[in-house]
Amino acid sequence: MTERSDAGGHACVYRRMGAHPVRGLWKLKRLTDREREVLLLVGTGAGNRDLARELGIAERTVKAHIARIVEKLEQQTRLQVAVLAVLAHEKLCSDPRCECRETGVPPGFSVATAA
Repeated sequence: MTERSDAGGHACVYRRMGAHPVRGLWKLKRLTDREREVLLLVGTGAGNRDLARELGIAERTVKAHIARIVEKLEQQTRLQVAVLAVLAHEKLCSDPRCECRETGVPPGFSVATAA
């Protein structure tokens, strides 16, 4: 029997998978200002071409930034870094008018409430 079936499907998936999406938040201080900017943009879900255009740099430079970010945050994939970027939006965003300052939730996202 698997752990999931033993637990009746109620065991936390983060615990089962040995992952926790916010475990790398304290590592944000390892990033340079430019890497923080790239990380924030990765959280939008944009591709490398769009990121390069937004930042005014070459795609290969975007790829190099993302590789360093993945390494510094001790993540395994770009997707993990993107999830971390969304969760850390409030810490990464320097826009004083950003909606996350009031809600703690990045613009365009909503928090579902339990009924």
